Amino acid sequence: MIGPMPEATDGKQLSASALALLRTHAKKIFAARGWLQSGLKLEHRPGQENMAKAVAETLCAGESLLVEAGTGIGKSLAYLLPGLMLAVESKRPFVVSTHTLSLQEQIFKKDLELCRALFRLTDELAPYADFKASVLVGRANYLCPQRLVRALQTRMDLFENAMHEELERLVAWAQKTKDGMREELQPPPHYDVWEAVCADSSACSPRTCSPKTCFYQRAKADARDANLIIVNHSLLFALLGAGAGPEEEQSGVLFPDDLVVLDEAHRVPEIASDHFGARVSSYGLERALLSLYNPKSRKGFLAKRGGTRDHALVEAAIKAGRDFFDAVREKFPERKDLLRLREAEWCPPLLDKPLAALATRLATLAESASNETEGDELRDHRRKIAAVRSSVDTCLKLAEEGHVYWIERTGQRKTIVHLRSAPRDPAPQLRESLFEPSSGLVLTSATLSDGTSMENFISRIGAPPRTRAQIEASPFDFENVMRVFAAGDAPEPTTGGGRMNLEWLADTIFFCAGRVRGGTLALFTSHADMRAVAEQIEGNWANLGRPLYLQGRDHSRGDLTRHFAKAGNGLLFGTDSFWTGVDVPGPALSQVILVRLPFENPTHPVLEARLEWVRDSGGNAFAEITLPDALVKFRQGIGRLIRRNTDCGTITILDSRVLRREYGKRFFAALPCKKHTIFTRGDRTKVFQPLEAK
Repeated sequence: MIGPMPEATDGKQLSASALALLRTHAKKIFAARGWLQSGLKLEHRPGQENMAKAVAETLCAGESLLVEAGTGIGKSLAYLLPGLMLAVESKRPFVVSTHTLSLQEQIFKKDLELCRALFRLTDELAPYADFKASVLVGRANYLCPQRLVRALQTRMDLFENAMHEELERLVAWAQKTKDGMREELQPPPHYDVWEAVCADSSACSPRTCSPKTCFYQRAKADARDANLIIVNHSLLFALLGAGAGPEEEQSGVLFPDDLVVLDEAHRVPEIASDHFGARVSSYGLERALLSLYNPKSRKGFLAKRGGTRDHALVEAAIKAGRDFFDAVREKFPERKDLLRLREAEWCPPLLDKPLAALATRLATLAESASNETEGDELRDHRRKIAAVRSSVDTCLKLAEEGHVYWIERTGQRKTIVHLRSAPRDPAPQLRESLFEPSSGLVLTSATLSDGTSMENFISRIGAPPRTRAQIEASPFDFENVMRVFAAGDAPEPTTGGGRMNLEWLADTIFFCAGRVRGGTLALFTSHADMRAVAEQIEGNWANLGRPLYLQGRDHSRGDLTRHFAKAGNGLLFGTDSFWTGVDVPGPALSQVILVRLPFENPTHPVLEARLEWVRDSGGNAFAEITLPDALVKFRQGIGRLIRRNTDCGTITILDSRVLRREYGKRFFAALPCKKHTIFTRGDRTKVFQPLEAK
């Protein structure tokens, strides 16, 4: 939990003159020749002005707003400036949630500096210039110095000798780090060691740790004192799931009467669904048990704190876990990695009694612990074991109505087994957690619509009827900075034979990427196709003296993007996560190739359940779910190309369904430019003339 905020003044109780003044400031900031343009020399953007006015009106009125802001609108300033002014004036907390840690940092280090510079320009805005802002991420991302000291003192019990050097590395880092965040440490810390020293423990609390010495407690204290708290979606829904939020009679999402903006809001239904469901893995359970006691190394939290009986209970739980997940693995059909669960009691409850016995014993040990800190650690271990037991029981019984249950295999050898559940439709829970308690809520993204309508997103997010929604188009001149090509001879994914299809893809991608001097991002919908095409063209591409980057092979997603941007003329192959969030301005990204239209796999359990639900209700599942979802993702993919007003480039579509099927018109209509050119292998040398920066 973050803890209580300073007592707020209800924005609805602000005087009419104060609210009028805030609205006037917002107009003067964003108007043509207004403070933003004349003072900071930023160009006037009508879409940004429209959005800022809507945000100001919405937050002042305590209402809700959905706003799609195309690339180049400048949506961050459009919500930050009105939100900050109202937060300072009313002493209400302003919460901004975005998708990733890097986006949090971008807002904090770049966008807020612009806000502060603007406020310092005029006497009228000067009262807002000293606003306080903080960034808060999940507590597992912070080092707890007190836990680090205890881990040093008990390292002979906790870790094998090979981990002692890693612990010393953390000690050296702790003496020089400013924020104590895991992402600062390179290479990343070993999982087992970090788990023992991070702030994700009841032993890291205001009772035992001071903001003067503990990184997480300092971040929490900063958040309590801040006008603006920047979080990410995962933390937001983790906090809401843990019971954070105002009392029932109070309005507000995280804090009483707060102002809330969710940026990158198109990711919210997916992220919220993960937090609204259950998740247990064979790997996670075994790690949790081995951290208590490892029979082979005889290390772990109970190595010295527990006796023979306690070690035996852990060993029994480890064996039960392995037996249970072996039984789960036997359920998988050959070569299938996902299996939807449809009938309760689908596997014997082999884990129930061993985990119950262990959890009970840990509770007893916690009560008789030699000190309060040790008791806190034991209670944390008990909670983890009890949570696993509860989640497994829920998945075995298919206990929650309206939820979808499945098992899946992951890992390089497909040996890690997960039990998963998620709501078939997260809209009711999203409405309950976001909209109904809201005292001022804005959801924004560059892609909330299918190009014309937000109806699909409004349904998925649970927005109440009459919620205000508006679309502000990108100010970029796409007709002159974007060229679109579609392959007329592309074999359809369902025909033509796998080998011929891949040979055609490899040849066409090599040709198209080779026609631009800058870089090309090729977006796939299939990992197998991506790897097969990369294998076919990598040698010839290297002969051109140009690099090829492949998702999942050499680097993390962030590192791949950075290497690609630095190379300037590379070829980057990516799948699902690369369709959104990639931001490479300039010639380093001169072409985006859409290998396939991004229809989701209809056999995934959650989508399968959604489709069945619509069909059973007499609806058209393709028209209501499959096509709208694909259009939004399509727009996210093409949105990777033009990131700045100086960018130009080419969109290349290698799926002939866009030309041959009636729904293809919807994809062309979703493009920001209206002209396209068809090419084939026979005429491509003459016809395929990509657009590049000069």
